[in-house]
Amino acid sequence: MIASVRGPVVDVALDHVVIDCAGVGYRVLVTPATVGSLRRGEEATLLTSMIVREDSMTLYGFTEPDARSLFTLLQTVTGVGPRLAMATLAVLEPDALRRALADSDVKALTAVPGVGKRVAERLVVELRDKVDAPTTARPDGAVVAPVPGTIRDQVAEALVGLGFTTGPADKAVTAILTDEPDADASTVLRKSLALLGKTA
Repeated sequence: MIASVRGPVVDVALDHVVIDCAGVGYRVLVTPATVGSLRRGEEATLLTSMIVREDSMTLYGFTEPDARSLFTLLQTVTGVGPRLAMATLAVLEPDALRRALADSDVKALTAVPGVGKRVAERLVVELRDKVDAPTTARPDGAVVAPVPGTIRDQVAEALVGLGFTTGPADKAVTAILTDEPDADASTVLRKSLALLGKTA
């Protein structure tokens, strides 16, 4: 099994990157937030989970061990495969996902494309006791919940990673979210790319 890949980024796409490892390009599916953190030509290391099917071998990549662990944990729930697990992490960053599960926040989970109320409830029932609610400590010792990255921030970062400058990227994302405030990250990213293509 391939547990990680390291090398220069040779391609950055909407939902994946290609990492050159000793002359072999590995296509790794990633979240918009991860796309936004990578730059073509720069060296990167991704922790990976390899999913083997009869007709395919697919790599899913993560920048943090926590995200990869949650990716694996999500798939222990009936009806949740790797693509749905990845979509969940694209919408809810690890801390936000842990809090949603610990707090039985079905509404937050149903914000993920493909996760209906029944699947969300199943996720809560099966996983809430397997995760701890994330917390962060303030300098005065008080414990507060972290603020997860918003879809707007994730998509803007992804667009910058694809080569667009910050100003136009922010403007495009804002325009799409103004028209569709409930759109998921992948939809916003796709429509923002289309909008930027028209103005290029």
